Amino acid sequence: MPLSVSTLTDQVGAAAFALMPLYKLIEAHVLAAERIHGDDTVVPVMAKGKTDTARLWVYVRDDRPFGGADPPAALFHYSRDRRGEHPRRHLAAWQGILQADAYGGYGELYLADRQPGPVREAGCFAHARRKVFELADIEGTARKRSRGNKSATISPVALEAVQRLDRLFAIERDLGGRSAAERLAARAEHSAPLMADLHSWLTAQAAKLSRGNDLWKACQYVLKRWQAFTAFLDDGRICLSNNAAERALRCVPLGRKAWLFAGSDRGGERAAVLYTLIQTARLNDVDPQAWLADVLARIADHPSQKLDELLPWRWRPDPVAIAA
Repeated sequence: MPLSVSTLTDQVGAAAFALMPLYKLIEAHVLAAERIHGDDTVVPVMAKGKTDTARLWVYVRDDRPFGGADPPAALFHYSRDRRGEHPRRHLAAWQGILQADAYGGYGELYLADRQPGPVREAGCFAHARRKVFELADIEGTARKRSRGNKSATISPVALEAVQRLDRLFAIERDLGGRSAAERLAARAEHSAPLMADLHSWLTAQAAKLSRGNDLWKACQYVLKRWQAFTAFLDDGRICLSNNAAERALRCVPLGRKAWLFAGSDRGGERAAVLYTLIQTARLNDVDPQAWLADVLARIADHPSQKLDELLPWRWRPDPVAIAA
């Protein structure tokens, strides 16, 4: 039976409203972490005769690579633009380690006099690698040339930069599941010498390049943020990349192929609530559809002081409710 868009959006809105208490519990759980991953992506939102470019922000708590016992979770927020005031508001009461890219809007979070305390910046080596990988992508360049497309010349310097960064990632792969202290000791022995050598090499290469060169910009991306990129040598809790946030955001561009755009700011806010719930369920290996069906059937009669029992990592399915 065909249902009007307004009926469907009303149902989504009612579900988001009913599930808001769980969204708030997940938000508190994410912001209780000592380290979180942050990122954002574009989302079209309906405007008069066109669509505007709005934003969905995500903050991910995931300590599993460190053998942490706390459950992972993803927190989404919506905003109409990408001004720095949004992450400042999202993280107003939080302090800790923020794994993120070099977005300037995070800058005020890192100030020493920030209240309740400064946020420590941790650089993302995956972003740094991506910038030089594009200049050393041998297979991609060959494909373009085979199709008769124009392609940039492969840079041997970029290729060496990728290889140097890959050595750091290889060390981290062997540290999966180890404690922060074990990671710190291994990094001091194996990664610290590579980082010292990388700094000297990047400085020497940048000195040979013009400022308009893409490779010079890639070198400066790391050198200008050297303190953020070396933070992992002083703190075993820090990851090398921000891939946890990028994986959590993957659902948004995939979903845009189906729903195209948010109908309004309220629709974007509802999307943030539902993405938070669905992605958190996925991170905890819980079927989002079964979980939401069960929770929506039970939440109205569930004691408010026991709402945490409905969170994905504590949820126990009710087969009768799911079947209904």
